[in-house]
Amino acid sequence: MNTAISPDSEIVIATRESRLALWQAEHVQARLQALGHSVRLLGMTTKGDQILDRSLSKVGGKGLFVKELEVALEEGRADIAVHSLKDVPMELPEGFVLACVMEREDPRDAFVSPNYAALDFLPQGATVGTSSLRRQVLLQAQRPDLRIAPLRGNLDTRLRKLDEGHYDAIVLAAAGLKRLGLEERIRCAFEADEMLPAAGQGALGIEVRADRADLIAALAPLAHEPTWLGVAAERAVSRSMGGSCSMPLAAHGIWQGDELFLRAAWGDLEGQLALVQVDEHATVTTLAEAEALGEAVAQQLRASGARMGLSS
Repeated sequence: MNTAISPDSEIVIATRESRLALWQAEHVQARLQALGHSVRLLGMTTKGDQILDRSLSKVGGKGLFVKELEVALEEGRADIAVHSLKDVPMELPEGFVLACVMEREDPRDAFVSPNYAALDFLPQGATVGTSSLRRQVLLQAQRPDLRIAPLRGNLDTRLRKLDEGHYDAIVLAAAGLKRLGLEERIRCAFEADEMLPAAGQGALGIEVRADRADLIAALAPLAHEPTWLGVAAERAVSRSMGGSCSMPLAAHGIWQGDELFLRAAWGDLEGQLALVQVDEHATVTTLAEAEALGEAVAQQLRASGARMGLSS
């Protein structure tokens, strides 16, 4: 099988049309062009971008952000799709693979507020915006008095709603703010022991059809192995728990030498059960070892009282 991209062929990137998604696609475009490839973007609007009046967990999960892009790959209108990895379902449809995971940006959550410097400074009963069930349970574990209100829309829309006074503060991924040059909006970043990140947070994944060996080879120079192994372990936790965006689950790995220290947390949305947290570590040099670590952490979560979710 020919695994090389022909010199006169063009690589088409399917991307959502939000400002952040376009930044991510343009970043991949620039990296591929630096390697000598001809690359153009195919902008698309997904159902996840269109349905803003309901939480993702009630309308089909984060897979709504990637389905139309996958259809474009399947039909041959595009060659690759660039995703925020935390938006990618834990199980890809048959015939699709993650061909590349790029080096991670800051994986932390960011506290954003026009009036308050940090979570501790919010007054009793303050309103914090997020549509992440993970963030909801982690925030409520620290501040049960807070009112957690739904917050949908792209990054600019969320910031506008905050500035219009709908919320006292909102919590966003630090990576998105940094990529768009909005780092000054971050009042403080939560350390992992305060707000454990979502699986894959801060990393970009590139999806292709499994039969495109030429593209898989072309994307290999963009891959960052430590990030790929780390997010594979994190995603294995979620997959083993039946994870979807309807599950309040966090998983985050940190490297120390060739050992990956993996932490996970599960919370009860009803507030009846205490937050379940698990730490485990192992020497990880392959995707299989990374996934085995993630599965072991998920098993410990379940043994400690965490409940399985429904896959999406």
